[in-house]
Amino acid sequence: MDGQTSRIAALFDRVADTYDGAGVPWFQPIARALVGEVGPRPGQRALDLGCGRGAALFALADAVGPDGKVTGVDVSRLMADAARADADARGLSNVDIRVMDAGRPDLPGGAFDVAVASMMLFFLPDPVAALRSWRDLLAPGGRLGVSTQGSRDPGWRLLDEIFLPFLPPVMIQARHGSIARRLATAEGVHGLLTDAGYGSVRTSIVDMELVLDGVDQWRAWSRSHAARSMWDAVPDAELPRLLATAHEHLEGLRGTDGKIRLGERILLTVAEPAPTLA
Repeated sequence: MDGQTSRIAALFDRVADTYDGAGVPWFQPIARALVGEVGPRPGQRALDLGCGRGAALFALADAVGPDGKVTGVDVSRLMADAARADADARGLSNVDIRVMDAGRPDLPGGAFDVAVASMMLFFLPDPVAALRSWRDLLAPGGRLGVSTQGSRDPGWRLLDEIFLPFLPPVMIQARHGSIARRLATAEGVHGLLTDAGYGSVRTSIVDMELVLDGVDQWRAWSRSHAARSMWDAVPDAELPRLLATAHEHLEGLRGTDGKIRLGERILLTVAEPAPTLA
């Protein structure tokens, strides 16, 4: 496991207990929309790459039904354990969850009819290499679906910027570098998939709203997933000032209904492996 992958595993181990659990729907509706775009059918074999706590995993399990099979892989052991416990609590017998680097999955070729990777491509050190490896896992006629972050509204961007003075260069590069910029546009995602040997690429765009009560809920939600790494970069002595700045900014966005809304464009892209010449 390389250094970046190890850091990602450790980050998600830290948030496994609280992941996406602040009462703010976000990753689950995105994952369900992605699964809907990919269109798994009853009885098919599905793969969830970077399954986390199961946002896409359980939607896939519902879609393929008891005669189908869903495999989920995640690099975080604690996230995989939590997803496994959730699957057991749901009484799902068609789900298999493994601890594995989704960027380099050790799985049999041609074993899956559909595969999804929801909100995780930007964590990988080499997305094109990962996409190539995923292509080889698909059976003939198989489909891959990926969701990525597009543009955020000005209010959300300003909120992110209060962390910038504290972030190390490697984190800034991951969030604003060339790969991040390509993943933020349909053209960029299509280019990555084409480079990795896919064809028949199409993207649907969903405008999502994060609806918040205030700064405390924003803090709890953003600490419950990968943004926890930004909080961890802030020295304790600077936290009161950061929270005061965030509070002032969020209060300025509060609507007449008392809610604070932050918008982000999500790209849902589906592709099939390009035909190979005999």
